[in-house]
Amino acid sequence: MVRNTQSAFVASPSLVLPGTPGTRMHQGAAAPSAFGTASRAPLQTSEAGSRGSMVDPSQQIRVILADDHPLILQGLVTILRMDPSISILVETRDGNAALEAIHAYQPHVAVLDVEMPGRTGIEVATEIQNAGLPVQTLFVTGHREEEVFNQAMNLGVKGYVLKDSALEDIRTAVKTVAAGRRFISPALSDLLFDRGARTRTLAKERPGLELLTPMERRVLRMVAMDRTSKEIADTLGISHRTVENHRANCASKLELRGSHSLLKFAFDHKAELI
Repeated sequence: MVRNTQSAFVASPSLVLPGTPGTRMHQGAAAPSAFGTASRAPLQTSEAGSRGSMVDPSQQIRVILADDHPLILQGLVTILRMDPSISILVETRDGNAALEAIHAYQPHVAVLDVEMPGRTGIEVATEIQNAGLPVQTLFVTGHREEEVFNQAMNLGVKGYVLKDSALEDIRTAVKTVAAGRRFISPALSDLLFDRGARTRTLAKERPGLELLTPMERRVLRMVAMDRTSKEIADTLGISHRTVENHRANCASKLELRGSHSLLKFAFDHKAELI
C-alpha cells in the first residue's frame, strides 16, 4: 500500500473545476469552453499520424490523473510534478470528470484507477477506444486478477501499475506509455507471459490467422469487441457490404462453418486477438 503520501504532498497551483468535487484543473492547461471543446497541440511523433508513437523529447508529456483515493492521487501528483518533462492538466476522483477532461484536453496519457465513482477506469478506457482518441491509457490499480488484467489489455491499455508500487513506478510508466510501449508492474509479468503464450498457441492451431489481411484482422478484432457490422463499417469508413465480405473471408481462411461461428471464435479468443 502507498504510505506517507499525505505528508509528502505539496499542493499544486490549480483551479478547481466547478461541479465536480475533488477535480482540479492545473495551471498551464488552457481552459476549454464549457469544459469540452479544447484540443491539444498535435502530438509530435516519429511517424506522422501514428497513434502510440514516441513523443518528441522536446515536448512535455500531458497527463490527466483520476483516482478516487485522495492520498494516492495526491502522491501521484507530487511525484509527477517533480519531473519537468511531465505536465499534469487535470486531477480528479471521478470517472465522469476524467472522461470529460480527456475529451476536452486530449492528453498524451490518461492515468486511471480501475474503480471510481461515475465511470470505472474500464468504462473510461472503453470510451477512449470507441472514440478513437489519440490518448494512451495507464491503469493504477490494486487488481491483480487475470480477468481484469486481460480486460485492460483487450481495451488497448498500455500501462498496468499496481498501487503498492505506484509511487516508485509512475514516472517511468508514464514516459514508457507516452512512447507507445507497454509498462506492466513486474509482479504481473507472469500474466503478460501467459497471454503471449496463448496467442502463440492459437496461431499454431489456426494457421489461417497468418493469411488474414490487415483489414481483415481489424474487422476480426472489432467482432471480438462485440461490434456490429454497421458499427464496424462506420468506424472504418467502409460499406456494410464490405464488412460482410471481410467477415466471410475471415471465416473461410479460419475454416469456420456456421452463421455464428466467426462471432463465437472471436469471443472465445478475444484476449489473443486484441
